[in-house]
Amino acid sequence: MALRSIPIHRVANRDSLFMGGDRELVMLSGLLAAALIFTAQDLRATVFGIVLWFGSLFAFRLMAKSDPKMRDVYWRHRQYEKYYPPRSTPFRSNSASQEKRYQAPSKGK
Repeated sequence: MALRSIPIHRVANRDSLFMGGDRELVMLSGLLAAALIFTAQDLRATVFGIVLWFGSLFAFRLMAKSDPKMRDVYWRHRQYEKYYPPRSTPFRSNSASQEKRYQAPSKGK
């Protein structure tokens, strides 16, 4: 009996991107830029808001091009940071028994 194959369509498997970047980050940066522009109502605030919008859009597009799920990876890293403190260092001095245990086996034996 042959196995039945079920096609997985790309449209149901795509990442949620908006304007080339992560949907939530792009919309949040647009909201912040618009709030800055409309609440300050100053030429400097308008210029800064537009620069903020296009700069963040550029950064989010690069981030999505590198990895569309980078935001999720970053937030998971922030959650795990308190549970996995860095303890490894290249300057650690191992005892003699530890050095024997972790040496690469010689090819002659």
